[in-house]
Amino acid sequence: MKTGLVMEGGAFRTIFSAGVCDAMLDAGLPLPDHLVGVSAGITYGVSYLSRQRGRNLRVLTRFANDRRYMGMNNYLLPGNRSYFGLQFSYETIPNQLEPYDHDAFEAYAGEAEAVVTNLNTGLPEYMPVPRRDWTNKLLQASCALPLMFPIYHLEGQPYLDGGCSDAIPWKRAFEVGCDRVVVLLTRERSYQKEQERLIPALRKLYPQYPAFLETLSTRAERYNQCREELFQLEAEGKVLVLAPEDTTHFSRTERDLDKIRALWQEGYFAGRHQMAKIREFWSE
Repeated sequence: MKTGLVMEGGAFRTIFSAGVCDAMLDAGLPLPDHLVGVSAGITYGVSYLSRQRGRNLRVLTRFANDRRYMGMNNYLLPGNRSYFGLQFSYETIPNQLEPYDHDAFEAYAGEAEAVVTNLNTGLPEYMPVPRRDWTNKLLQASCALPLMFPIYHLEGQPYLDGGCSDAIPWKRAFEVGCDRVVVLLTRERSYQKEQERLIPALRKLYPQYPAFLETLSTRAERYNQCREELFQLEAEGKVLVLAPEDTTHFSRTERDLDKIRALWQEGYFAGRHQMAKIREFWSE
């Protein structure tokens, strides 16, 4: 049997998933055989695979209000072209301020994949996360929201946020042979995505990528259909889904530390509450 963990993105809302992962670490649950994550889902997910309990919460509460980490001023940094301070976020923090344990990640016996969207094709691609990458370029590309990040070129191809094409990659987990898949969502079960209102601006910004623009134009419909199919699989007992109760008033770039801690705690308690079920599900 091959176990899988799927982690949706959602920027800072992913702190809910970090809480679930910390609960699984506290319970001594074995790591999954395969983890596939999108955007913040994979960025937070690798800290789980390195067994660094609480690291994601520490990073967010320590730096959410740090202008070097996030803010409009970062657009003015030479070569940055992002709302986030890319060098500070993806190099200074993991290499100096809240060190990432590369040795522990290298010791992880399973597979970790990040989802990115190829701008030429508009399709998702699933790339293995390097065990030692001091610049975290793949993680940056997976998180690269249109308008908020520059385009990333990997092996000669242009990429942006994986959530544009495959926001909840549970199908990928089954494609690679997982039998028992746990899915961590960052939106409540009742959530329905609405049509992107910035399509006109995006068409002006990315006119050379018509396939990507087509993917963006159908994103809401595909996302809602993906969730509907996921919940049907859950009803059939083929996946196990954990989701927050309500994220309505939680911003994807939330700065309120009390809200951040509360959503992490909700995820932690959800993980604790479902721990016996997760353990049984992954051991069947």
